Amino acid sequence: TVRQYDPQHEKLALFLNDDTGKPLNSFGNLAAWLASQHQHLLFAMNAGMYQENFSPVGLLVLEGKTVKKLNLRDAKGNFYLKPNGVFLVTPQGAKIVESSRYPSLAKDVLFATQSGPLLINQGTIHPIFKPDSTSRLIRNGVGIADNKVYLVISDKPVNLYEFAIFFKQTLQCDHALYFDGVVSAIYSEALHRDDQQVLIGPMLGLVEK
Repeated sequence: TVRQYDPQHEKLALFLNDDTGKPLNSFGNLAAWLASQHQHLLFAMNAGMYQENFSPVGLLVLEGKTVKKLNLRDAKGNFYLKPNGVFLVTPQGAKIVESSRYPSLAKDVLFATQSGPLLINQGTIHPIFKPDSTSRLIRNGVGIADNKVYLVISDKPVNLYEFAIFFKQTLQCDHALYFDGVVSAIYSEALHRDDQQVLIGPMLGLVEK
């Protein structure tokens, strides 16, 4: 399932907590919170790995404010499969960059979320991915091709190589970032869909302008 961001009619933003600092945790809560501010949620997905208290594992920037700092340390788990990356939004548009490149771009960033691994980095699929991997999950992520932003969730369990190939061959993306598996879910008003099964941390939303 692919959702293309339409900057003429939609605002792209990241979300974590409500005005009181309480984690939103669900698409339903996000939609209701936005509605209370006279905003209309069109689409959303989980957007970055998070800890037990729902705080992000890596960088999170919301409305120009750094909520969590960049995480460049080495550890186990998909987040730390270097190269990992940052999806960021500036007044000039969206980008996906390798995490160590982020500080040089941080000045104008409005929203950013760090995750890993990078599915595609400058046209190249992550070198550790194996076509015959038996680790298959419902997975979601974001890709960029010719300034077009694609939000994607697999309709069936796939491995990381298969997920990356879809971004590269079908969507022609030169850059793509993995958000998660297991907890992957979307909210889509147009599709009458809300997949969410568990409480989640950071969310990426498309809000009607």
